[in-house]
Amino acid sequence: MLATTLETIQSTTSKRTAYTRGILALLAIAIVLKAVWLWQVGLGHGRELVDFAAFYITAKLVWLGDMDQAYRFAKLIVIQREASGGHNGFMSWTYPPQFGLLLAPFALIPIGIAYLLFAGSTLALYLAVLRRLAGSQFVLVLIIFFPTIGITLACGQNGLLTAALIGMVCLFFEERPVVAGAALGLMIIKPHLAIAFAVYAILRRSWMVVMTAAAVVLISSAISTAVFGVEIWSAFLQSVRDSSVFLEQGNYPMHRMISIYAALRTAGLSASGSFVAQGIVAVLALAVVLIAVYRTMPARESLGLTAIVSVCISPYAYDYDFLVFSVGLALLLPALLANAREWERGIIYALPIPIGAAGYLQATQMATFHQGADWLDVLSIGGFAFIPLIALIVGIVLLRGSRTEAISEAGVRCASV
Repeated sequence: MLATTLETIQSTTSKRTAYTRGILALLAIAIVLKAVWLWQVGLGHGRELVDFAAFYITAKLVWLGDMDQAYRFAKLIVIQREASGGHNGFMSWTYPPQFGLLLAPFALIPIGIAYLLFAGSTLALYLAVLRRLAGSQFVLVLIIFFPTIGITLACGQNGLLTAALIGMVCLFFEERPVVAGAALGLMIIKPHLAIAFAVYAILRRSWMVVMTAAAVVLISSAISTAVFGVEIWSAFLQSVRDSSVFLEQGNYPMHRMISIYAALRTAGLSASGSFVAQGIVAVLALAVVLIAVYRTMPARESLGLTAIVSVCISPYAYDYDFLVFSVGLALLLPALLANAREWERGIIYALPIPIGAAGYLQATQMATFHQGADWLDVLSIGGFAFIPLIALIVGIVLLRGSRTEAISEAGVRCASV
């Protein structure tokens, strides 16, 4: 029933246009309201920091020549507390130095305008890429991922940017490998989300993509070293080690994470057991990439499978990172519409809603009623829903899709006899 209802929306041009305009209007209003809110409250004034405020604080450190302090958690805690007017919340910083350079210009303007430009530009880029990938199914993908897009805008995260970059890798991989490689190289800002595509490019022997991506990483690293000094890399690596300890101890809001590690940790499993499970999932994800490369299937489908599994390799994946999955789903929708049963498509359309929204709603409730609650006491709903969703889609595309192709080829051979 859900599948039929959503698919009916895209049945005519007029319906697609009306729903698309309505959704885009709501997203534009959300950006403006958040920008006004940030303009009024600044960096917090005693309120909990949102993610973009943490971005803004780090961008200011770039201009002060203190970028290394963002990687020293003991110092960053003090900086964020002072900037937010005394709030005790803390957001660690583990992004590579390149992301600091990208954010630096935003510190030159008031935070409300900075957010407006950052959110507006990344949303526009994401929507432009998604429209090219999804085609006539664009509005369907928008509806399914509307909660996740809204949550990403609400916290001012970079999920729209990373999803757009992954989308560009998929969009240009075959015909414009230099552009695809550049987009893949820019994923250095969140390298754990690009592992699957790096493996895909190597297995496909797309050396232009690989070399371009490597060049972008090396050049951006050289620029970062020239700007921040060689010491920035040791500070960065130390923050990565510290964040691993934080993750093991449950000091991150894991109810907003969508990894199997977070799901099992919040369900009571030990850190070591959860890491083993995450490792198994990562190996299976890369196995899907391997199968997608070496089986005879359209590039659209192999890239789509790579996109949907890329999010489940690292234990450190949040609800806003789930937008990368929307890129994969946009690519796979034609195959799913052809091979999936109605109830299966209903599950595929329904599950992204709790995966994207549940963690943020839980965080809002905790901030209102349960301040100081242990992060491990709140279940990662998205983490438990994510793996079955991937398994269902992979099974339909790889197993049922191949059977359909075999039947079609057999029919062609019989007709030619």
